Amino acid sequence: MTTTNALTVGAYTQKTHITEEDTQAYSSLAPHGGLSPYSTTSVLWNRNTPIKPEVVFEGGNVGYDQLSCSGFASLKLLTTHNKITERHFSTFEATSAATALSGKFAAEIYAIYPSIWPETVRALIVHSAEWTDAMKKQFVHGTTPRQQATHLVRCVGFGVPNLDKAIKSMNNSLALIVEDELQPYEKKQGKQPSTRDMHIHDIPWPKDSLLKLGEVDVEMTVTLSYFIEPNPSSRNVSGKYSYPSHQLRFDVKRSTESIKEFHARLSRNAQDTEEGTAIAPSDPNWLLGDFRHKGSIHKDVWKGTAADLAARGQIAIYPAMGWWRTRTKLQKWDKKARYSMIISIAVPEVDIDVDLYTDIMNQIDTPVQITSEVFV
Repeated sequence: MTTTNALTVGAYTQKTHITEEDTQAYSSLAPHGGLSPYSTTSVLWNRNTPIKPEVVFEGGNVGYDQLSCSGFASLKLLTTHNKITERHFSTFEATSAATALSGKFAAEIYAIYPSIWPETVRALIVHSAEWTDAMKKQFVHGTTPRQQATHLVRCVGFGVPNLDKAIKSMNNSLALIVEDELQPYEKKQGKQPSTRDMHIHDIPWPKDSLLKLGEVDVEMTVTLSYFIEPNPSSRNVSGKYSYPSHQLRFDVKRSTESIKEFHARLSRNAQDTEEGTAIAPSDPNWLLGDFRHKGSIHKDVWKGTAADLAARGQIAIYPAMGWWRTRTKLQKWDKKARYSMIISIAVPEVDIDVDLYTDIMNQIDTPVQITSEVFV
């Protein structure tokens, strides 16, 4: 599997209490909830490279005094010893420990939803992740929320995954999952390959409930996950069009647009992306905006009023350039691509009688069914 598809796991820590004897001079290096000293970032990478790591799990901490840093068992994770006849337990740390926890997390998702795709498991892990308060304080860079978010995501990815959030849809937090496939490109006789499919999904927002909330601030989180095929003749992961077989993008209808206007804008955006003239989305309510289009998993958070969200009832998935289209000699232009998409709405506790989950269950037969149409 290419590194673009692999879920890269970094380390954070909640271990700050040193319990060993004669360690009064030592303090924990990383703050509670902050990036572990064992973890690395992608801050210095090329702008076009994937966001790495995507998530962080517990990886332990180190202690420091006036002279140096030292490792302590109380700041590491407990595990079984490799020579069980000599001793039962040992400790480990760093991204090895964090990766083990990520494997456990994925296995627990599969245990509950054994039939979902690997793309969906990866999406659920990333979608459920959140930054801790310590991370937000630890990596302050830039003056705008978008500048701060793009720096933070290069340091700790999308944060710490939450298993309850990944597997449950609480009454005031609604999650919808789509598993689908499209054909990104086609080649008509006598012509060069061109873009083919664009999926438009109608999302069954509980509009009446959202309108009842009015000016209450809400959040919509979208995660799009798919696997690319790396270019067999290129190792340049930062190559925007030469390395991935295909790329996918998502966009959401704006509250002031008609459906016809939304579809027209999508067509323009798809054409601009093909020609390399695409610009950052003008919708300022997205946290990352165009920066989300890295690698093969894209997550972004929209923040606005409930009334505004009620008018955003469609989301589109459309292809961007890839070598399936540009390397015509390999004849890959008719291949299909799977994707998983997760959309969730989070509403704060308010003194208004609103139950999003019940309202949407009254509209559809199953909470993961979303009507879609294909534009060719």
